Amino acid sequence: MKILVCGANGQLGRELHNVLERRCPGCTTYAGHEELDLCDAAAVERYLREGDFSRLINCAAYTDVERAEEDKMECASANIDAVANIARYADELGLRILHVSTDYVFDGTSFRPYRESDKVNPMSHYGTTKRKGETALLGLAPESIVVRTGWLYSPYGRNFLLTMLRLGASQKGVRVVSDQIGTPTYAADLAEAIATIVLSPQWIGGIYNFSNEGVCSWYDFADAIMHASGSDCRVEPIASSDYPTQAARPFYSVLDKSKIKATFGISIPHWHDALLRCLERMNSNQ
Repeated sequence: MKILVCGANGQLGRELHNVLERRCPGCTTYAGHEELDLCDAAAVERYLREGDFSRLINCAAYTDVERAEEDKMECASANIDAVANIARYADELGLRILHVSTDYVFDGTSFRPYRESDKVNPMSHYGTTKRKGETALLGLAPESIVVRTGWLYSPYGRNFLLTMLRLGASQKGVRVVSDQIGTPTYAADLAEAIATIVLSPQWIGGIYNFSNEGVCSWYDFADAIMHASGSDCRVEPIASSDYPTQAARPFYSVLDKSKIKATFGISIPHWHDALLRCLERMNSNQ
């Protein structure tokens, strides 16, 4: 098996490197933007033909939700056109694609965890482009797998955990919205799930949800981070209306993971346990 990871320098890509080199050492090529510009259709075709890959994991995306409202063309190019470029040759080359998408394809008006079959209604340009990327992929390569996730964090890159740790070390208090509900996802746990799917002898295409287990608000998550890290920084809950943003966020984006667990036998840890593991790992690497 020859695997290609696109978007290899992001937080999920770096976690996939750790997982795949442990579970299938030497079978994976890792491509960041410098190695492969997914928006360059000719470069993508050449890279895929020369690489003779059997599996492709696409972590590459435009993920700055706020900036996407202004850089609409750049966001669309990365989240739609790039996905179509890799999907166009999948059937011809016998390439199976796993693509990472987002909970932002939903509008957040549900009061139960979202299933893969629920109606999508993205509220932001980012969410709209990610949904169109899903559609482009499944239209060109129907056997592909889409994994939707949300609230992703890790020791790498830019994410909510690292922001809270930085603020917790430098400020006496932070204000965090308490009326947006979802589930934090430790990128290492998502990487393990993706590796399990890609390395499985069976390939069952379609859309799947993955996050850690449990439910919380951003306030709950921030409070847990401060307590677990030993910070004295006080977390104050506020309403979303007190923290206006250019891009609309779903108020509820909890994902139902029944399908991915039943199909691939994946066990999913609780978000609080995952947070403690991540912090312990970060402390041990200091």
